[in-house]
Amino acid sequence: MYDYLVVGSGLYGAVFAHEAKKAGKSVLVIDKRANIAGNVYTEEVEGINVHKYGAHIFHTNNKEVWDYVNQFAEFNRFTNSPVANYKGELYSLPFNMYTFNKMWGVVTPEEAAAKIEEQRKEITGEPKNLEEQAISLVGRDIYEKLIKGYTEKQWGRDCKELPSFIIKRLPVRLTFDNNYFNALYQGIPVGGYTQMVANMLEGIEVRLNTDYLANKAELDALAEKVVYTGAIDAYFEFKLGTLEYRSVKFENELLDKPNFQGNAAVNYTDRETPWTRIIEHKWFEFGKDKNGNDLPKTVISREYSSEWKPGDEPYYPVNDEKNGALYAEYKKLAETEKNVIFGGRLGEYKYYDMDTVIAAALELCRKELY
Repeated sequence: MYDYLVVGSGLYGAVFAHEAKKAGKSVLVIDKRANIAGNVYTEEVEGINVHKYGAHIFHTNNKEVWDYVNQFAEFNRFTNSPVANYKGELYSLPFNMYTFNKMWGVVTPEEAAAKIEEQRKEITGEPKNLEEQAISLVGRDIYEKLIKGYTEKQWGRDCKELPSFIIKRLPVRLTFDNNYFNALYQGIPVGGYTQMVANMLEGIEVRLNTDYLANKAELDALAEKVVYTGAIDAYFEFKLGTLEYRSVKFENELLDKPNFQGNAAVNYTDRETPWTRIIEHKWFEFGKDKNGNDLPKTVISREYSSEWKPGDEPYYPVNDEKNGALYAEYKKLAETEKNVIFGGRLGEYKYYDMDTVIAAALELCRKELY
């Protein structure tokens, strides 16, 4: 009999399993995939650590979390500076002086601020939708070229139909700073995320290709308590209805050339290009292999945003009022499950960055283990 059965070997499950073992508990980790590490799984292709479920760039201002992950991996100094491609025009992200210079030819912060201010005036009164909200924050030019098409692809809906609260703020920097994340600590684990999670799970029994919900009764019988990181509605057999997600599909290509786009991430911000962005994975580790040699080939991934349907990988919870109310009902059901802890992005129907999911798992450990 195990003390804990951990369902899912992503960051939440792996952190809890590691800490439980350290606290002297017996732990079994299961995952229905054929690999550990959940959506942060990386796979080596031609010496390149490919982010199989989308780009994951670790960034945090939380020193406790940063110190915690550095036990399991050494992080490089990668800084996220994406490029936006609007019909062949290239812009720097997030919106900064490079962006404004390219957009309007302005040179000083005062000129840029004046231009934005002039365009924001188009919206009077309370913004009624995402389009009006974005224009009221950054003006029409930036909205049309860098926000509208990308957002509509991301959500599969017209910006006029999306609620204004999706964009509460848009970072506008009147400096020449294109470091996307305003985070003190940032980087990619040297050797990839899979190795980092493997280090977390060292000495812990892990069973892959094991579907918890299909074998629930016999798996539950193996442990005193369950930490469940799967979808909360699936756990309850969707009896109150299905929570909605956006999903992402990836089209990967190995190219026999050393450099495809010169940057890890290029966002395609026009509506006509079907993909939202292209990731060139080698640039997360500066185009070098583990021995510091230049890599002769490259792997790119085109990302397509899609409506989630059963069987797809759920990525982003659709946190609107309707889904929020349905999740609240499932949460009440979850609270009646005495020996089950629901956690992580799917278990809590919540968009988590990597650092916040680790912080949440450590918080659970404080309550549960120490």
